[in-house]
Amino acid sequence: MLVCSCNYITDKEIKAVINEMLDEDCWQLIVPAKVYHAMNKRGRCCGCFPNVVDLIVRTTEAYHANRETETAEVVDFIERLKRFHAEQNAEIAERRKAMLESRRAAG
Repeated sequence: MLVCSCNYITDKEIKAVINEMLDEDCWQLIVPAKVYHAMNKRGRCCGCFPNVVDLIVRTTEAYHANRETETAEVVDFIERLKRFHAEQNAEIAERRKAMLESRRAAG
């Protein structure tokens, strides 16, 4: 499935990069920018980043399940990823709200 239409990146390519990164350090925090950097790409419109975050979470969960990592350790790590995702979405919403308010004020 095509995830990033700006760079023509599929979910399989993203999952492969995430797994490579986890093989290097299975407890590192992986974010979309790190994934794109590893593929020598960059986010353009960044509309795909929420989907990339979801892929990171699912791939990381599967990775640790396959390695039979302690569940408590995985949950803590996954919760960190989910919090990061929620914080990013909140920041985006705030910026959009501020932009709309400034446009309304400008008339």
